Amino acid sequence: MRALLSRFLHSNTPPRPLAALVATGVLAACGGAEPPAPATEPRTVRVAPVESAPFASQVAAVGLLAPKDAARLSFKVGGVVESVRVEEGDPVRRGQVLASLKQTEIGSAVAQAREAADKARRDLDRARALYADGVTTEEQVQDLTTAHRVAQAALQGTEFNARYARIEAPADGVVLRRTVEPNELVQPGQPVLVVGGTARGWIVRTALADRDVVHAATGDPARVTFDAWPGRTFEGRVAVVSSAADAATGTFPIEVEVQPGDARFVSGLVAKVTLAPRGAQVASAPVVPIRALLEAEGDRANVFVVDPATSIASRVSVRIGRLGGEQVEVVDGLRLGQQVVTDGSAFLDDGEVVRIAGPVVASAARGAAAGVAPGARP
Repeated sequence: MRALLSRFLHSNTPPRPLAALVATGVLAACGGAEPPAPATEPRTVRVAPVESAPFASQVAAVGLLAPKDAARLSFKVGGVVESVRVEEGDPVRRGQVLASLKQTEIGSAVAQAREAADKARRDLDRARALYADGVTTEEQVQDLTTAHRVAQAALQGTEFNARYARIEAPADGVVLRRTVEPNELVQPGQPVLVVGGTARGWIVRTALADRDVVHAATGDPARVTFDAWPGRTFEGRVAVVSSAADAATGTFPIEVEVQPGDARFVSGLVAKVTLAPRGAQVASAPVVPIRALLEAEGDRANVFVVDPATSIASRVSVRIGRLGGEQVEVVDGLRLGQQVVTDGSAFLDDGEVVRIAGPVVASAARGAAAGVAPGARP
């Protein structure tokens, strides 16, 4: 067969159509040509329209949940830890002894101070008796009086330190952190336990940039969400707004009080806070779902826009603004009524033909799309 094909191809006679078809068949039979690749199905995506929605001036921040009263407890004096009587997560009662130091060295210091105070008192009593008999001078009595007072003050200081050689719970609460173990040597003021008091509720500690903190005030309402309770929103209010920036970050710390309701709060949960300053203006703005954004950085992001007529997805650079729940404001780059890809955009190429899952979502603002230019603010 190969000899016949070679003779046919090297012939000077122009091939006829039928002969060409035969040659093609022969080549295919001999393995000289690959079968055409099967057509690939378009990717399936979901879309949502660019809509106009009420958009209040809001501020978004991320913080950590903590009890309102959280105390870092430590010993006033250094020494060897004798016992730590609680574990992390244990509930505690006000006045409960939580940890203590070994008393050998501390007790010895108290005993020495007490003996010195007793001796100073005896010396003073003897001097007063001698002064009454005219044996000693008034100056000596005054000096011994001063020495007695100094000894008494030293004793009081030593006894005070001895009382703070153990740690007591300052209020009802829960142990958040334990940092030492028995027989460890600790220095004065070294944190031993962190106890959170729940009597005054829970707060979210977060921080705002300078452009946002000037619009925040105590009493402003807030919405708080946690990944631990998806789909649930907790009501809160701004309790503290700092008037000075943090030296390390340049942001302004704030505290937001939040009510747990029937939820079980634990310290350290990551919270997403949305603040709505009182008196904020509410206006309409073009918005898209946050999940439609790709490669977001600062106020710039990319989205894929699908032309319903051709089903072609085009990558578009947009400028974004404020966040509002699950939506983000589009400042520039899109028109009302355009369809943006919300699911499946991560695998798309610019200009790729796609298949839209379900009917194309109609926008209530489609009729006004013609009169809204890209970048027009509400």
